[in-house]
Amino acid sequence: MLDIVIKGGTVVDGSGAPAFVADVAVRDGRIVAVGSVTEEAARTIDATGLLVTPGWVDVHTHYDGQVTWDDTMESSAEHGVTTLVMGNCGVGFAPVHPSDTDALIDLMEGVEDIPGSALSVGMPWGTWESFAEYLDVIDAREYALDVAAHIAHGPVRFYVMGERGAANEDATADDIAAMSAIVEDALRAGAVGFSTSRTIGHRAKSGRPVPGTYAAEDELLALGDALRRAGHGVFEAIVAGTIGALDGLGGERATPIEELPLLDAVSKASGRPVTFTTAQLFEDPDHWRLILDASAEANAAGAQLRPQVIPRSVTIMTSLDTYHLFMDRPTYLELAHLPLAERVAELRRPEIREAILGEADPTEAPTDFSRAIVKVFIPALPLTFSLAEPVQYEPRMEDSVWAQALAQGKDPVEHMYDLLLEDDGTAFYALLGSNYVGGNLDACREMLLHPDTVTGLGDAGAHVTLISDCSASTFHLTHWARDRTAGERLPVELLVRKLSGANAELYGFADRGTVEVGKRADLNVIDLERLTIKSPELRHDLPTGAARIMQGAEGYVATLVNGVVTRDHDQDTGARPGRLARGTAVPAEPVAAG
Repeated sequence: MLDIVIKGGTVVDGSGAPAFVADVAVRDGRIVAVGSVTEEAARTIDATGLLVTPGWVDVHTHYDGQVTWDDTMESSAEHGVTTLVMGNCGVGFAPVHPSDTDALIDLMEGVEDIPGSALSVGMPWGTWESFAEYLDVIDAREYALDVAAHIAHGPVRFYVMGERGAANEDATADDIAAMSAIVEDALRAGAVGFSTSRTIGHRAKSGRPVPGTYAAEDELLALGDALRRAGHGVFEAIVAGTIGALDGLGGERATPIEELPLLDAVSKASGRPVTFTTAQLFEDPDHWRLILDASAEANAAGAQLRPQVIPRSVTIMTSLDTYHLFMDRPTYLELAHLPLAERVAELRRPEIREAILGEADPTEAPTDFSRAIVKVFIPALPLTFSLAEPVQYEPRMEDSVWAQALAQGKDPVEHMYDLLLEDDGTAFYALLGSNYVGGNLDACREMLLHPDTVTGLGDAGAHVTLISDCSASTFHLTHWARDRTAGERLPVELLVRKLSGANAELYGFADRGTVEVGKRADLNVIDLERLTIKSPELRHDLPTGAARIMQGAEGYVATLVNGVVTRDHDQDTGARPGRLARGTAVPAEPVAAG
């Protein structure tokens, strides 16, 4: 008997081929038939009128701490993700000397806005030192989906070089050799790649850029060579200029297009794919096209460059209980400790409102990315929009906070103050910056159509009170396949391939990513007509009660991981078939005798 048969669904198989109606049969965690299935099954899922797709492969997450205490992997699991890759952007938690855990917490808290208290209390520090030992800790756990990990440049450099590495001093030949050996060992233990950050926007909570930010070419080529020796893995990078010139933090040393020759050299020398963040920026709205053109040219000459894009603007969120433009003003700081309901009551008092609106923001330069973002909340009001349902990620410019204030004859800053108090202080708004030049997502459509791009950048598990783009996977379908009215849509077959088959191929996950006989039964059954991204909410469910923004979805009729139903009509079933997904290395090169 079959374990599960999914009957009569419209199969979008992840290959990019046209959709077709078929049954999908599952036994022992594998797809055993796609077509007309008559064999009996322990469970039948009626998929008439529904989509049947592979599970999503999310290649850009930051669950490196959360995987050590959590097994649900929300919000990723809520959005159809069945395999995720963490350890991006050059930050992670291994290798680590026992005395250096605080430094890695400081790094992750600053770069990814994950509360240091949660990481300190929630993680079982002392149970690993090497990256292989860290993977073993993960391997002993069970999850709602599969997890895979990069080894990150920051901890590797700090482990080898100590304070010199943290201060971004140049690495010696011995330093480089030691780092390269550690990366190779991690890849042989199951790491699926290596990640690095080269933007000064990524800083530890203490203010210093990530170790490796200024690494020289010989260091990066040697780390790429570890991938060549291991015979597998992806080189992931956040290049200088990715999030703008960052003059407020001292200014980037290069633009993304100036970093392309280095990525080209790493890919050709290592023989491995290089994926890197690519977005449209207001400072240079057509720069992304230079990146895609240069990548295509390099690929034609033997490189494997895979610009990584997101299907919408990065949604930088603001609410009264997270980051907002009044949070550093003296009168607000006197009230910041109050519970939300009491704070709202105080902020509604006319004298408090007048005092806060009359105060200036501090002039000190920000030390990390999140605090830098707060500085732009006022000039960004023309690009700030409500996230109330139905959530709009390609809204009309006349719906912005700025435009609405002017239409009502109000000062936009005063209007923002009042809006933050709506819904008893739980209302969320979002600054739409990257990819939204011109007030539309035309650039995203062009990026998604490009054959060299991969889709990612949801940053699930990170920026927990500033950004929540985990829903970007669902957005591919709700917006680009179904709802868009501001311009042309995209074929569902292309979107499903970007979410599944293409990302699985990038990371060498040969057993998943498509709906075909013999592949793992990682599957989604989706009611596209009903598929919806919910409004964000703040939950205090991290260790120590720390908060995070969560944003779920409705319309996932079922999600299967390794043939087990983990989500049933948008509800967690409690099943935990997910495991560590290890990369597979080639046999080590023999050491010459003598």
